[in-house]
Amino acid sequence: MSWKPTLPQWPILQWGREIDRQGLADDALAGVIVAVMIIPQSLAYALLAGLPAQAGLYASIVPLVLYALLGSSRVLAVGPVAVVSLMTAAAVGEFAQAGTAHYAEVALALALLSGLMLTVMGLLRLGFIANFLSHPVISGFITASGLLIAASQIKTLVGVQAGGHNLPEMLTSVLAKWEQVHGLTLAVGLATLAFLFAVRSRLKPLLRAWGLSPRAADLLSKLGPVAAIVVTTSAAAVYDWHAQGMKTVGAIPPGLPPFTFPTWDLALWGQLAMPALLISIVGFVESVSVGQTLAAKRRERVDPDQELVALGAANLGAAFTGGFPVTGGFSRSVVNFDAGARTQLASLITAAGILLATLLFTPALFHLPQATLAATIVVAVLSLVDYKILARTWRYSRPDFMALMATLVMTLLQGVETGLVVGVALSLALYLWRTSQPHIAEVGLVPGTEHFRNVQRHQVLTVPQLVSLRMDESLYFANARAIEDRINQAVARQPALRHVVLQCSAINDIDASALESLEAIDERLRDAGLQLHLSEVKGPVMDRLQRSDFLEQLSGRVFLTHYQAVQALTPELTAAAAPHTGA
Repeated sequence: MSWKPTLPQWPILQWGREIDRQGLADDALAGVIVAVMIIPQSLAYALLAGLPAQAGLYASIVPLVLYALLGSSRVLAVGPVAVVSLMTAAAVGEFAQAGTAHYAEVALALALLSGLMLTVMGLLRLGFIANFLSHPVISGFITASGLLIAASQIKTLVGVQAGGHNLPEMLTSVLAKWEQVHGLTLAVGLATLAFLFAVRSRLKPLLRAWGLSPRAADLLSKLGPVAAIVVTTSAAAVYDWHAQGMKTVGAIPPGLPPFTFPTWDLALWGQLAMPALLISIVGFVESVSVGQTLAAKRRERVDPDQELVALGAANLGAAFTGGFPVTGGFSRSVVNFDAGARTQLASLITAAGILLATLLFTPALFHLPQATLAATIVVAVLSLVDYKILARTWRYSRPDFMALMATLVMTLLQGVETGLVVGVALSLALYLWRTSQPHIAEVGLVPGTEHFRNVQRHQVLTVPQLVSLRMDESLYFANARAIEDRINQAVARQPALRHVVLQCSAINDIDASALESLEAIDERLRDAGLQLHLSEVKGPVMDRLQRSDFLEQLSGRVFLTHYQAVQALTPELTAAAAPHTGA
């Protein structure tokens, strides 16, 4: 089958025909609920990224519309998310000072590069790249990022100027300014934290006890941040907390998202290429994971290649409308799903709601305390921290635990980019190490059956004239020497040996280096008066072998099943294993 790049699809043409009156009502309700939830989140994540609050609103309008038109998930809600916002701040902070016009320009360039990369990867059908980030690495990275994000908000919660790109720098910077803590800001921050944690853990059971349905109770409990923002903003306006030294969001210009043209600086693009690639991959993995999880509940399908195109378009939209990198968010997508959204019409309604708020209600956000937004970020990201996976991974796989811990520690100590790169590199290194030392079992015949099992684990029958080896790994350059050594050991240990049968049931591929090793093995065995045989070769592997002259030169034969091989080469073994019946 020839490979061809994919062409963009338009899922809206399918779900648009399926909307009925009930579906319209469900999508409208979900769209309004998610819009109410996204507005404070967008403001908070823009500040987390080091950008003006309105950038979060801009990044939640056009990108959401473009994903709704192109995305294969019917409920995924796209916009600013915590981890990508942190990665944006880390990347852009290397080139510009937060709060400056150049900082916003670099953020736009980052969104543009991310959008271009995602779109190209989607057109080239590279959705499989999500497989290169192992679950332990992603878990370690997200856990560390959650802790970093929470630590980065301490300065805002206590009202001091502090900085830092890693955990030690952040904590040291805050402690150095501890005498400058603003009491009112600290009180509002702590009160908001306490309220949000109480809402998250106690409100839903309380609402259920009052007779609300599980769905209604869950949705209302997720709107806790909105209540906190309304209360603290109202109090700040009434008591003029801004005049008392508390930092508030300040003036947000009303109006449509501006048309912005990212800077055309190829030197800057080259420096941003790696951060943009990491943001693209992390955002794609998070988005696809959420989309596939929710789609599975409705027996729907998410197309990873189409998701790349849709997310690419969303980021391009952010780049040209004053935003910053975006992806599919977990919390907003879950709320969208739980609220009953059936199609991406809900996202279009959400975008319309945010646009309406941007046009009409931004003056009301002037007195919104930044400490309130910081508290909403802390509560949201601490749910990403998963301590239990440390114990689970330690018990199950020490190498995976090493990759997880390396990612977590390096992210905390050196920053998000370094942590992610180290985690991926270590995962690949551990994969190469594991597969370079494959499990090779000598197998024997289980009496009374046609099955073969490991001679070290089961009571099986063998004969000195034949050795059966099963390699539980694909053969490639890193482990080809292992099978050579194992066969050499068997030849040296069994003087009566005449046949070596390689059971290939677990071999999914044989690369060129491994093929040369098999040819060398066969030649050495032939010179010693022995024969090499293959059994249970899979179809794709046989197709590749037939394109070489290996099978023509093979000293032995290729058998359909391993039992047939043993029966043909040593019939006395299969005869001894046959069940006996009494007369």
